[in-house]
Amino acid sequence: MRLCLVLGDQLKLYSFPPPHPLRSDRYEAFVRLLSERGLPEGASACEPRMALREEVQLFHDPEYVDLVERASRRGWGYLDYGDTPAFPGVYEASLWVVGSALRCLEAVAEGEADHAFCPVGGFHHARRDRAAGFCVFNDAAVVISAALERYGMRRVLYVDIDAHHGDGVMYGFYSDPRVLVADVHEDPRFLYPGTGRRDERGAGEAKGTKLNIPLKPGSG
Repeated sequence: MRLCLVLGDQLKLYSFPPPHPLRSDRYEAFVRLLSERGLPEGASACEPRMALREEVQLFHDPEYVDLVERASRRGWGYLDYGDTPAFPGVYEASLWVVGSALRCLEAVAEGEADHAFCPVGGFHHARRDRAAGFCVFNDAAVVISAALERYGMRRVLYVDIDAHHGDGVMYGFYSDPRVLVADVHEDPRFLYPGTGRRDERGAGEAKGTKLNIPLKPGSG
């Protein structure tokens, strides 16, 4: 197995002020553990990169990207109704996250590696036109869009095992039959964002391409 592991000091940039759960110390803890154990066999470190604005707009609306950029310059306030704070440089930091996810796609699609992993990312709540649930730009959705539009892939399977439903990805491609989604999460009656019922299976030609598997609270 050839594994591209995206690592770099730039990823520390994605740091919200305490007590926000997505602080840079999570990434630093991963790097410390990796340095203690060493890279897995067949793995190599790959440099992250910053996404271009037009790459972010493969999924996100230009007006929303403008909003994030303005909030980043202002350096305070919220990008939604209270979950996702703005801070100086939030726009640039989010571009590093999306760019690192795209670096993973490039490594696999262009034959550099069989697998790729980035320890910073997975901001699956951001919608095309807004932030949500601490998520600014939806790196997973941008990668899916790039796989379809840039690399001409006919089908993409997105598997989400986060305890929260990946609503930004699910509804972003809800009517797109090219995107298969399998999402395992806690029952939406008990956990944010309150979506992801079993009967949500896609719309139109995409009916049946979306699979939600809600579990009871505390499930293993």
